Amino acid sequence: MWKVLRMRVIGFSGWSGAGKTTLLVKLIPLLKGRGLSVSTLKHAHHAFDIDRPGKDSFEHRSAGAREVLVASSQRWALMHELAGPEPSLAELVGRMSPVDLLLIEGFKRQEHVKIEVHRAANGKPLIFGEDATIRALVSDLAAPPTDLPHAHLDDMARVTELVLELAQPLEQTLARLKP
Repeated sequence: MWKVLRMRVIGFSGWSGAGKTTLLVKLIPLLKGRGLSVSTLKHAHHAFDIDRPGKDSFEHRSAGAREVLVASSQRWALMHELAGPEPSLAELVGRMSPVDLLLIEGFKRQEHVKIEVHRAANGKPLIFGEDATIRALVSDLAAPPTDLPHAHLDDMARVTELVLELAQPLEQTLARLKP
């Protein structure tokens, strides 16, 4: 069993529609099945809201509260309104609770170690040639044009092994990230 003594981080990048979220949804239970605690950090390219009009928490935010924490016996969520620029990936990673493995979806322009997720039907170019932080490719290509380690999108055992092999210690990841 692969077990770490400190938090490790790996990113997944690729164009929209490549299957990053689908891949992570399949991967997380496999990693948990190996006894690992797993968290995710996802970048959204657009305005998003996890709240909705009519809810008390929405009304609190609309009234001007900078942070609203909603808690129950099942979960808690903290919403923080931004008045300035988007926080850096390093800042966001620093807000995460310690786990064995942090999976980052998106943030393809950041300098953390990543696995590229590619689907040929999207018609988008591969990214790895322009990004030295991409260390592996997960795709539906039978013969990918690279010497990078590769797994097919449906080969979750191989994807899991790539993640465990390539994930970097948190300290190394933070040292690589731009402030």
